[in-house]
Amino acid sequence: MNTADVVDATLEWPIAPSFTKVGYDLRSRLDHWRPLDDYDQTGQVVVVTGATSGLGRAAAHQMAANGATLVLLSRSRDKTERVRDELAAATGNDRLETAVADLADLDEVEAAAAAIRDRHDRIDVLIHNAGALDAERHETAAGIEHTVAVQVVGPFLLTARLLDRMGGAEPSRVLTMSSGGMYSAGLTVDHLEMDDEHYGGSEQYARAKRAQVTLNELWAERFPDRSVVFHALHPGWADTPGVERALPRFHTVLGPLLRSADQGADTLVWLAADPGEPLDTTGRFWLDRRPRPIHRLPATRRSDTPEARARLWDWVAERSGAGADLPTA
Repeated sequence: MNTADVVDATLEWPIAPSFTKVGYDLRSRLDHWRPLDDYDQTGQVVVVTGATSGLGRAAAHQMAANGATLVLLSRSRDKTERVRDELAAATGNDRLETAVADLADLDEVEAAAAAIRDRHDRIDVLIHNAGALDAERHETAAGIEHTVAVQVVGPFLLTARLLDRMGGAEPSRVLTMSSGGMYSAGLTVDHLEMDDEHYGGSEQYARAKRAQVTLNELWAERFPDRSVVFHALHPGWADTPGVERALPRFHTVLGPLLRSADQGADTLVWLAADPGEPLDTTGRFWLDRRPRPIHRLPATRRSDTPEARARLWDWVAERSGAGADLPTA
């Protein structure tokens, strides 16, 4: 092991230092990361959800500066258009578009996917970044718990509907921003949606994030020819409006150690832009430009059975209505 590997392993063992800006600072220096500004994304069409604030906005800003054609998808038309205009002014990139959909509303996801397909013959990168951590439980009109709808079912449907715009001579990429919080949750289908009596926002969020990471691996298994690569990642502990709003005590206590939004978004942009390792592999889970295990606890590992995985895929496929656009196992 070289010095970078030793430091990385030392950071990973107690977990907390790895997720803070200390982990980011040490790894970026010791691994000699290529600066994100060095990447030329001209010609890439990138669809990114949740791009109006936090990690999504930071990633969108960097990719716009790198010349990408961006489709910013969010639930608020006014806010999305305002952010589009701000990013265009800041980067000088006028190839920035908007699409409107609440990912919890499957009809809106269908409409947004159709609009994107009408505009673009090819999509190079699809980024699932939109998230939700709800203090109180509520359901969508389709009867799906809101956190699961936004982070699991809606993104699954969007991926399915855009699949025929991906692949070809150059692989396309589907990237999912997950969370280190998923490490505490096992894989469950029967209890993926928490009921009213047992509901807790942080626990529901963790279960949804676990499902995201598992589905990332399942999508990769269903595309062995690698015309599309699938990766999930987590940003570490980043200082974003969503964290401050949903986890105020956590934000206050760890504030000085939290990563900036740009630092939290670094690996996401790298996965979208780099022509090397992100295209040479698929189905991985990343932090700080290195693949990571998806389990840290024996209990979560035991929950991750082939039967549970198959049930999760079938459940999300049925709830999303993705139908014939799904690849076969």
